[in-house]
Amino acid sequence: MHIKLIYFDMPFWRAEVARLPLFLSNIEFEDFRITSDDNRYLKEHGALRDGTSIPFRQLPVLVLEGQSIAQTGAIARICGKVSGMYPEDMIEAGRVDQIIDTVTDINELLNPSMLENDPTIKKQMRIELSNGALTQYFGYLEELLKSNNSGWFVGNEMTIADIAVWSMLGWIAQGVLDDIPKDLSKPFKRLTHLYNDISKQPDVREWKKMTYAYEKSSIGEYNYHVPDSI
Repeated sequence: MHIKLIYFDMPFWRAEVARLPLFLSNIEFEDFRITSDDNRYLKEHGALRDGTSIPFRQLPVLVLEGQSIAQTGAIARICGKVSGMYPEDMIEAGRVDQIIDTVTDINELLNPSMLENDPTIKKQMRIELSNGALTQYFGYLEELLKSNNSGWFVGNEMTIADIAVWSMLGWIAQGVLDDIPKDLSKPFKRLTHLYNDISKQPDVREWKKMTYAYEKSSIGEYNYHVPDSI
């Protein structure tokens, strides 16, 4: 099976939720990281220069046996199934899906402020998010961890749900999002434990050592160093 994952050269959660499960499970895949020029081309043509289709002209895209598949959730589920980090049980699979969708919701909450050019308005938006919706979502995630009582969101082993939250928390914890406190998740003890537990795993540390070369790219607030602990 030939697997190719297309995304930018950065460790953002939308890509890491697919890359990391494959790596942890020793599944070979082509980790294709596009340039800014590649991105401009695909936006115009809906494909890479080699003809690879980019549905919706957005990334990430997974190419599986020559077929292009878009959307973070769909890609995460496929890579989760291939790697054994996505449950077969329908209810447990749904519980994983709800976490992936929640991380997407958190991402969408931040997007308007990332597009705002007025620094005063942007700061106010970020303060309101930090004191409101973001903290609420962290609280909801904390409750789900508590209800499962295993240290993981679903079942007794790490799934793609845990990886999605880990990567999202790492993004925020870097403090690159101006006026979003990097320690925003600190009061949530179970989220903190989840993050630190994943970060200390040898294969995760190896993946970071291999791929988190930040000097390669400079893409605004996505360019960050993921901490080993929060």
